[in-house]
Amino acid sequence: MTVAVLLAPGFEEIEAITPIDVLRRAGIVVETLGFSEAVEGSHGIRLVADKLWSGDLSAYEMVVLPGGLPGADHLRDDTRLIEALQKAHEAGAYLAAICAAPKVLGRAGLLKDKAYTCYPGVEEEIGHGKHQHDLVVQDGNIITAKGAGVSLAFAYKLVDILGGDSQSLSQGMIYKALFD
Repeated sequence: MTVAVLLAPGFEEIEAITPIDVLRRAGIVVETLGFSEAVEGSHGIRLVADKLWSGDLSAYEMVVLPGGLPGADHLRDDTRLIEALQKAHEAGAYLAAICAAPKVLGRAGLLKDKAYTCYPGVEEEIGHGKHQHDLVVQDGNIITAKGAGVSLAFAYKLVDILGGDSQSLSQGMIYKALFD
């Protein structure tokens, strides 16, 4: 399994870095695809991408879209990405989006008749699908999460979907202790 995490200028750092970190801890291969070699997030943290975004997602079983503004808007407005997400969806890839990034899946027409969640108010821009108020929602191969505060829960859900052991991982990271 190989996962792509898209990095557009203005991405929400915790929503990108947390899934990268947790998935890699679970032994899952993650590649960051940047709109440039070094991409600055919405809070001034710069990440060096593993690869430049080329317009092709066919090598990935899962694609993760971090939110943040204007990062999610850059993702939404990239026509190559919209087309690549549609192709990935047709091929059965998992598509995961957090916070404002579900608007990208909405633009691609992938939330029609799907349950999803997003940062409060973003559902108005999406305008279709079945908006939920849950923190993390999976409907088929679409996984969405509400915002930065649920980045770990989102990442553990992705580990589970890809066949990893999020229970042991979350226990080792002391996450489970928050709820004991």
